[in-house]
Amino acid sequence: MNENTQFTVIVQEDPETGDLILPFPEGLCDKLGWNIDDTLDWEANDDGSFTLSKKIETEWVLVECVSTFRERYMVEVPKGKTEWSMDTVTMNEAKEFSQEHLGEQIVSHRIVSKEEALAICDTDNDYTKSWDEETKMRNFFTSWKEQQK
Repeated sequence: MNENTQFTVIVQEDPETGDLILPFPEGLCDKLGWNIDDTLDWEANDDGSFTLSKKIETEWVLVECVSTFRERYMVEVPKGKTEWSMDTVTMNEAKEFSQEHLGEQIVSHRIVSKEEALAICDTDNDYTKSWDEETKMRNFFTSWKEQQK
């Protein structure tokens, strides 16, 4: 059974309580790995149908990385004074010639609360302090749901 398997069911009403019941086809829960005490997410689709999925407990993890670039500078110096070129670069007086991103190296990771993550967001991106929580999360946080697309 793949994630796009579709079933059509009719919602029933419990005659004693009036609660609505959504009956699943025989064996569906076993095939999906769902248990009786699982919480399900109910998502409305654009076509009027609904998608049910098992709610997964998540946590936020702050991953800190160092990005590495190879940068090149083309510096003209008097003949025999090649070391002067390095002084020019070190003093940030050289124009960048080119650069190539070589990748990121993860240096640490740790679990943080949502509140702590939002506080770090405000510290690292102080220009967004006036943004609401939802806007910050949409722009800076990578949700589990986004990773599943």
